Parts: sequence; C-alpha cells; structure tokens
Amino acid sequence: MTRGDTLEAACPAVPVSAWLARHAPAVQVGDGPLEVHPLSGGRSNLTFRIVDGAGTTWALRRPPLGGVLATAHDMSREWRFVEALDPTPVPVPRPVAFCADPEVIGAPFYVMGFVEGVVPGDREAGRAMAAGSRHAAGLACADVLAALHSVDPDAVGLGDLRRPGGFLDRQLRRWHRQVHACAIPDLSLVDAVHARLVAQRPPDPPAAIVHGDFRPGNLAFGATGAIGAVFDWELATLGDPLADLGWLVASWERPGSDRVTITSGPTALDGWPEVDELVARYADRAGIGDRIAHLGYFRAFALWRAACIGAGVYTRYASGHMGADRDEAATIMAARLRSVRAQSEAALAALRE
Repeated sequence: MTRGDTLEAACPAVPVSAWLARHAPAVQVGDGPLEVHPLSGGRSNLTFRIVDGAGTTWALRRPPLGGVLATAHDMSREWRFVEALDPTPVPVPRPVAFCADPEVIGAPFYVMGFVEGVVPGDREAGRAMAAGSRHAAGLACADVLAALHSVDPDAVGLGDLRRPGGFLDRQLRRWHRQVHACAIPDLSLVDAVHARLVAQRPPDPPAAIVHGDFRPGNLAFGATGAIGAVFDWELATLGDPLADLGWLVASWERPGSDRVTITSGPTALDGWPEVDELVARYADRAGIGDRIAHLGYFRAFALWRAACIGAGVYTRYASGHMGADRDEAATIMAARLRSVRAQSEAALAALRE
C-alpha cells in the first residue's frame, strides 16, 4: 500500500458522505459519495479536500496516522477555536460540522469551508507568491497575530480554558515530559536549555488566545498578500502572546542569514520584511509596551520547543509509524538529530544574549 493509498483510507468517501448528509445540510451530498482528495499529510493533522454534489469545495481535518503524542491532535479543541473565532476579525475557515464519533472514519474529524490561496509551507511553495506581495504578506502576519491576541477569550466563550498556574511553567513541564518520552539517545543539551528557561522565565501577563504554531506555512495568502485564513489550531491555548511572536520570529528565515530557525520557510526568499520590521509592526498593533524586551527569551523557548517536537518526529520514524523504508527513516532521523542539537544550541545562545 502506498502512502497515498493510506491517506485515502484515512478519509473514506462513503462513511464521510453518509455522516455529512445527516449532520451538515450546507454540504450537498447528492446520490453518490463525495469526492475526497488528500491535501496534506505527515506529523500534523491531515487535511482533505471534499467536493460536494453541487461542485462546492470543503476541507476535512482529522488526526494523523500512527503513533502520536498523547496530548496532541485533539480535534475537538481545534474545532472549538475555529468556531469561537469565526465571528471575530481573525480570519479562520468557516466552521461547518464536527464529528466526535471515531467509528465513522477511525478518528474524530471536522469539516470547514475551503479557503483559496497560497499556503507557503516551505521555500518552494513560497515561490508561488508574487515577489511584490511578500512585504505586505509579512506585515499581514504581524497584523493578524496582533488581532488574535486582542480577542477577549471570555467574549468568545474560551475563558474556561484558563488553567491554574503559570503558562510558561505548564509549557516547560509539558514539553520536557514529552521529550523524555522520546527515543533521542542524548538529551543533555535539551535539558540544559530547559534548566535555563526555568531559571529565566518572565512573569505571565493576562492570558490571551495563543495559536501555538503561527507562521506563514499555516496561513493562506491572497494575490495581494492579504491573509485569507489561519489554519492548524491543534496547539492553540490561552497563554502568553509573546510565545506566538517568538515562534513567528524563530521561523523567519532570511536570505543569506545563518541564524538557526525552527524550519525552512518562504521568508528565505526576497521581498519579505526583516525581523525588526515585523516585530515593530506587531508591537505597534498589539500595544504590548515594555514586554517586547522579553522577546529574546521567547525566541529561545520557541527553538527549544521545536527541538522537543523534532525529537518526537525522530521517535515516530524510529518506531516505524511514518511508513518510510529503513534508509529513508535513517536519513530523516539523522537530520532530526542535527536539528535538535542546532536548535538547542541556538536557544542557549539566545538566553545568554
């Protein structure tokens, strides 16, 4: 069975069509099963494009296949954020229906409106964006992130997600615990970063809605650089908004720079704003004042968290859950080990600045 066959089996058209016919009147099922096509797959939640009987396109999200971290990929949580933010200025796909029953397709899922645009998940995908739109797209990233952090969690029904204790304390415990459940042979450098993050953590501000993975690869951009939708809310929570800004900055790769980032992305191409302009735009829109001085800490936290996530990916390949042959798995695992080390070293350097 090929990877494509496996992904198609993760969203079988017949049961999905039957469920939508009963629970989503906006989707025109008609007499036969809907068209279902995989759009993305991997260590994140899987996305499928659905075409209904009227020719309207929708999107379906479900958890990934194989072993995943116990607290990850909660579809009801992702759905809840999309539904709550739909009436706000934050651009999210139209929420259509949520299925909590894992018996339908083997996992909970939800269906949302399909948003057209370029989703620049990597450098190559970013080439589809016109060079003249990239500067506006970068500033839009700052504007939309500031808009998200200005939403009152209580006003949109998310206030009950506040948890006792500090946001950073919880995050540091959670990721440290999860990385120690991974198969990485040497975690001493990861542990050293964790110790410094604990010792240097700043005080928590009032909790805001935090996306958890806000970067261009999780956004749909229109022709002018405007953002049509923010995707992938699986890590969303209430917490410190600088965690999102730190993650965005840590993902902001620039041409010719040797600065370690959490991933290689479209901002390595010409035309995107520099990090300083991005940060200044966000600070102006969000009005966070002197707290911007803590951004270096949150960039270090982002790099460390990326290292922890990379360790989880390493473990999934080591466990054979990714469907890769031995040579491919070995190559990816070696690359992940290098990334974990490089990101941890960069986090230590940022904490010393």
